[in-house]
Amino acid sequence: MTDMVRCISPVDGSVYAERPVADANDIETALSRGKAAQIAWARVPIAERAATCSKAVDAMLAMSAEIAPEMSWQMGRPVRYGAGEMGGFEERAQHMISIAEEALAPIIPEPKDGLKRMIKRVPIGVVFVIAPWNYPYLTAVNSVVPALMAGNAVVLKAAAQTLLVAERFQQAFDAAGLPEGLLQHMFLSHDQTAGIIKSGQIDQVNFTGSVAGGRAMEQAATGSFVGMGLELGGKDPAYVRADADISYAVENLVDGAFFNSGQSCCGIERIYVDAKVHDAFVEGFAELTRGYVLGNPLDEETTLGPLVKASAAEFVRGQANDAIRDGATALIDTSQFSADKAGTPYLAPQVLTNVNHQMSVMTEESFGPIVGIMKVTSDEEAIGLMNDSDYGLTASVWTSDLEAAEHIGDQIETGTVFMNRADYLDPALAWTGVKDTGKGATLSRVGFETLTRPKSYHLRHKI
Repeated sequence: MTDMVRCISPVDGSVYAERPVADANDIETALSRGKAAQIAWARVPIAERAATCSKAVDAMLAMSAEIAPEMSWQMGRPVRYGAGEMGGFEERAQHMISIAEEALAPIIPEPKDGLKRMIKRVPIGVVFVIAPWNYPYLTAVNSVVPALMAGNAVVLKAAAQTLLVAERFQQAFDAAGLPEGLLQHMFLSHDQTAGIIKSGQIDQVNFTGSVAGGRAMEQAATGSFVGMGLELGGKDPAYVRADADISYAVENLVDGAFFNSGQSCCGIERIYVDAKVHDAFVEGFAELTRGYVLGNPLDEETTLGPLVKASAAEFVRGQANDAIRDGATALIDTSQFSADKAGTPYLAPQVLTNVNHQMSVMTEESFGPIVGIMKVTSDEEAIGLMNDSDYGLTASVWTSDLEAAEHIGDQIETGTVFMNRADYLDPALAWTGVKDTGKGATLSRVGFETLTRPKSYHLRHKI
């Protein structure tokens, strides 16, 4: 009997889509085809690669109307926000296409008489992209487009929860005329994924997922010398200083905490607020949170969809209950959200005060619509609490003082420092993390570095 990969919809628990798992012959054929196709693609001028990738972006955007409800069914994001991921997909793809010529240009050292010296950036080979379910188009495009622009072949594995995403990528690049074998997708088991990493037939793994998943990737790669890029989540903090625009901070931090039902690696999960403005901030934050509409993500009025599965919702409920038992105050009456039901993925948002770092809700990744707010009395106290985490993806500082924001940012252990914004990726900046958030970087010029290898030329033309 053929093994199947199934997407169980959080909307109603039905099997929304299923596909057969690749067999050993499928895997071997795909890897061999990718390696052969890459050799020819590496000789294609960057401008021609750019034209093909741009056509693929256009082809993907042409499917936006179909993709939005697909995403709602697959992972629960409200359909009203469907255009947002496609907008981010386009922004990131087009930026990486536009900078490729310059970013991939040879590095030329100072002249020396009789010598031609340079460092060329050559493709690394076959890139294995393992995408998550929460932002599958955004995370995949971070690697797929720059990998192809750098002259590599790509094998794409989408998460089972969003398996249709891999097919959409395939459709878009096929429609753009990308030569066969350069982008291939496969539906794989965990064991097959590990086997590909061990195989010696790929040259770089770019994985987005859990810390446990990242450790499994590294274990599979042991002894293979394959490159590894890991983005493994976060427990991202925000610090609201006394000189912040409080209404602006409230509006944006509520969105940063609860967009995508809090299922964002760089979502706001803990907030530290200066004592002088704490009460006003908390009051505004809770009031705005109460205005969310929890329900079927296919309904246009829904602003908070279900979590990806019932077990994820139960985990967050458990964090809330444990914190309340230990003295936290819950500011949201979840009974006001009629769709909130135990044993289902439908979970009301929650805001907790009187929390501390002995509570898991302030230290362990929630990945759901819950946030804890703590009062602080100084920048130093806020910095210490922000750094008291196993994670380090992003951190945001809310203040009217640019110099203070940069000074505080210098002391925070994180991959990205925001001032007066959160939960956003600027494709001109490296997307990276520290500590258990992982290693490596995507996007920006830096994102091309792990997708290429340096090759030095030392040419003596005068003897």
